[in-house]
Amino acid sequence: MAKASTATPPSTTRPAIDIGIREADRARIAAGLSRLLADTYTLYLKTHNFHWNVTGPMFQTLHLMFEQQYNELALAVDLIAERIRALGFPAPGTYQEYARLSSIKETRGVPGAEQMIALLVDGQEAVVRTARSVFPLVEKVNDEPTADLLTQRMQVHEKTAWMLRSLLER
Repeated sequence: MAKASTATPPSTTRPAIDIGIREADRARIAAGLSRLLADTYTLYLKTHNFHWNVTGPMFQTLHLMFEQQYNELALAVDLIAERIRALGFPAPGTYQEYARLSSIKETRGVPGAEQMIALLVDGQEAVVRTARSVFPLVEKVNDEPTADLLTQRMQVHEKTAWMLRSLLER
């Protein structure tokens, strides 16, 4: 007769996260990062749309610039989502969630090239404001990895806004 196994069945519960930040604080940080993710993804979609649809005398310059920007944003959404996961929470990943969480509104139709630039400046600055709004809690609980991520994102978006804004100067 075969001996019955005494091994404990695999656990279906997740191990506790113990990184020195209370779960409630991690949840609030993840919620802020979810808003940042939604803004970043919405800006990615807007920038990609404008890349496809830009026309006019600045076509080549803007087409290439928008491509560089949406590629950078595509990498950023992964970093932000992975930080949310590292904090122990699911990352939002649907259009419906992004529409609810994002401070950036969709642009209907196809605006002219200068309007595209202005809308992207607004979007870049919106991402900076969202990132900055998460910073006080992150600093309070000494979440250096998230602080580093937020600082990097703000640097990228502030520089991109400045570069786009310079195209609008007369």
